[in-house]
Amino acid sequence: MENVARPWPALWSLVIGFFMILIDTTIVSVANPRIMEGLNADINSVIWVTSAYLLAYAVPLLITGRLGDRFGPKKLYLTGLVVFTLASLWCGLSGDVQTLILARVVQGFGAAIMTPQTMAVITRIFPPDRRGAAMGIWGATAGVATLVGPILGGVLVDGLGWEWIFFINVPVGIAGFILALRFVPSLTTHPHKFDIPGVLLSAVGLFLLVFGIQEGETYNWGTITGPITVWGLIIAGLAVLAGFVLWQRFNKGEPLLPLSLFKDRNFSLANLGITTVGFTVTAFGLPLIFYYQVVRGLTPTQSALMMIPMALISGGLAPVVGKIIDRVNPKYITAGGLALMAVALFWNSALMHPDTPIWLFLLPSAVLGFANAGIWAPLSSTATRNLPPRQAGAGAGVYNTTRQIGAVLGSAAIAVLMQARLAEELPAAAGGASGEAGLSFGGQLPEALREGFSTAMGQSIMLPAAVIVLGAAVALFFAKPKPVENWGGSAAQASDTAAAKSAQAKSV
Repeated sequence: MENVARPWPALWSLVIGFFMILIDTTIVSVANPRIMEGLNADINSVIWVTSAYLLAYAVPLLITGRLGDRFGPKKLYLTGLVVFTLASLWCGLSGDVQTLILARVVQGFGAAIMTPQTMAVITRIFPPDRRGAAMGIWGATAGVATLVGPILGGVLVDGLGWEWIFFINVPVGIAGFILALRFVPSLTTHPHKFDIPGVLLSAVGLFLLVFGIQEGETYNWGTITGPITVWGLIIAGLAVLAGFVLWQRFNKGEPLLPLSLFKDRNFSLANLGITTVGFTVTAFGLPLIFYYQVVRGLTPTQSALMMIPMALISGGLAPVVGKIIDRVNPKYITAGGLALMAVALFWNSALMHPDTPIWLFLLPSAVLGFANAGIWAPLSSTATRNLPPRQAGAGAGVYNTTRQIGAVLGSAAIAVLMQARLAEELPAAAGGASGEAGLSFGGQLPEALREGFSTAMGQSIMLPAAVIVLGAAVALFFAKPKPVENWGGSAAQASDTAAAKSAQAKSV
């Protein structure tokens, strides 16, 4: 019988679930116009379908990474996979947008349970000199999932209806559960205390901040109810998050966010970098897809196919990059990839006019493919390379949390900017009510509104482009990775690997 204790089958088993949960961060973007029509929802409500998922995904990540250390990443991963799969079924059965948003919250919670476990297992079963190749697969999965999501979504929406972007997760989740149960090793656990005040502070702070940002345009940045104002919520959210950081600093027990992790320069910078990536990848797809469908009249499938060059190039190059980063300083690859992403987004913005030949958009799509290939694996490898196994779950939780916080803020910020620019560029739409009203047309916009709508979407996409420029600047300050022989966790690493093999050998 094949030796199932080898690390690669475990990695590929985890990749299935990781791919599925990441697809759900972007697959909804291509279905937004159809969800609006099918559930009679407005643009702000339908963007909450994405934001609710991202927020529920981001908030628990710090503690779910620690839970994986305490109870074992395999148990947590399988639990999260069950929650995610059942919630996906609930999403597809939703009859109104409020129910869909609630189901997406539960789905995001399941994703939060799963995600840190994938990265923690890689960190613990692959030695540093082979981890780059493993992170190459992990990074390729992250990059390709964010690109394949809209493509798969377009095909499903056109062929079967928007509900099937959620139903498709059910058979995939079942297959992923069986494979993970069979191949993922049961690793040694480490005792941890749980920082309940930290959990509450981080959850409340993030919710107040994101709700304030996303609902700002709805309430004209003024009063929500009584003494509660939009700016009051945003300031309160920032204050609570500042309190969370202070609590982590002075907590005498075991803090939810181990600030000691940030003593490693590369870990700190990689977290900043992945925050800008999460923001940008989540934000740029919304105005682009609305432009394709509402201005150019493309179907969901046709608009998704515009991303084919991006998906093919990224998927083909990411594993190659993963092998290279074990031998070279990853900062040059990362900075180059982030800079290319900015170039592609500014290029898209410049092309967004009603009469631009549609094939021209394939060119920045190809550039985005090269960009993605140079981002995901180098960033994740840089973040985790120096982490000892005992902190693998905490480090993975922090890294994925910062990525998801970026995604949440990106979703909220792009919603606000899109609504503001539509109100400015389409002031006469629907009798002057709001530029957003232009989105209520069942198909392509009337010709008189297309230029203004295109301008609004082009202006909106410049926000994520600017944010990713910041990420490229951060990557230039990465320190050269430490040699493998200086890695302090090698003995513990060997112990974890041996324990994994022993546990799986017994199970077989």
